[in-house]
Amino acid sequence: MAPKKAATKKVSKPKQADSPWQRVQLARHPMRPMMLDYAASCFDEFIELHGDRHIGDDAAMPAGFATIGGQKCVVVGHEKGRETKEKLRRNFGSANPEGYRKALRLMRMAEKFSMPVVAIIDTPGAYPGIGAEERNIAEAIAYNLKEMMLLRTPIVAVVIGEGGSGGALGIGVADRVMMMENAYYSVISPEGCAAILWKDSKHAEEAAKAMKLDAKNLKKLKVVDEIVEEPKKGAHSDPAKAAEYLKTAIAKNLKELASVSMDELLLLRYKKFRNIGQFNEGLE
Repeated sequence: MAPKKAATKKVSKPKQADSPWQRVQLARHPMRPMMLDYAASCFDEFIELHGDRHIGDDAAMPAGFATIGGQKCVVVGHEKGRETKEKLRRNFGSANPEGYRKALRLMRMAEKFSMPVVAIIDTPGAYPGIGAEERNIAEAIAYNLKEMMLLRTPIVAVVIGEGGSGGALGIGVADRVMMMENAYYSVISPEGCAAILWKDSKHAEEAAKAMKLDAKNLKKLKVVDEIVEEPKKGAHSDPAKAAEYLKTAIAKNLKELASVSMDELLLLRYKKFRNIGQFNEGLE
C-alpha cells in the first residue's frame, strides 16, 4: 500500500514590507517620538506659552518660541501624551477650538516679530465632542485655514505621525509641507473609511491602500513637498537619529524660504494649495 502524501501546508503570501497599512501602524506606535520630544531634541530654548485669550489653554496643542539652527521661530503642534494620565490631559492629541485659536495667536506673534512658523502635526483628528461643537470647532479650523494662507511669514509644516482630517489641516497650511517616512495624512482614518465603504472596520488595510495616505503616494500627488527619512525600523527605534533627520529638513527649508520675497511666498502658497486635486480629462 502506497504511503499517504503529507498534507501540504498553505503558506500565506507575506505582506509588503512598506505597505500603507504598516506605515499607519508605525505612525501610531506607542513609543514613536511626539511633538514635545522633537521640541526638546530639534529646537533650542523652547519656551511654551499658554492660552487662547478667549476660553483657556488646550494641552493638546503646545506652542511657543524656540530656536533652530540659530533661527528664532514659533513652534506649534499636537501632543498626544505618553502615559495614561498624560494622554487624558492631552486629549490623545485631539485639540479643542481653543487649541487652534492659541496656535493662531502665536502665529500672529510670529508674523509681528518676523519669525517663521514650524507646525508639527500628529493627531487622529480634532476633538468632536459636544463642548468643542458648542465652542465652534469647525469655525476655529476654517478661520485658521484662511489666516494661515495670508500670514506674512514663512511656514513649514511636518506630519510626524498621524495627520487626521481637519484636525491636521488646522495648522497644516504652509509654504513647505513635509511628512516623515512612516507618517500618514488623510481626510479620514482607514478604519473610518472601511466602516463607510465596507460597513466593517476589518477592511482597514484595504482602505489604507486605496486612500494613498502614505508619504510616497502623497508626494507623487503633490500634496506634500518632501519626505523626511526615518531610521530603518521607524522613528521609535532610534529617536535621536530621527530627530537629527527632522532638524536638518526643517532648518534647510526655513533657510530656503528666507530667500523668497514675502509677496512671492504668498503667491506660491496660494498656487500650491489651489493646484492640489486638479484633474484634467483629455478629450479624444
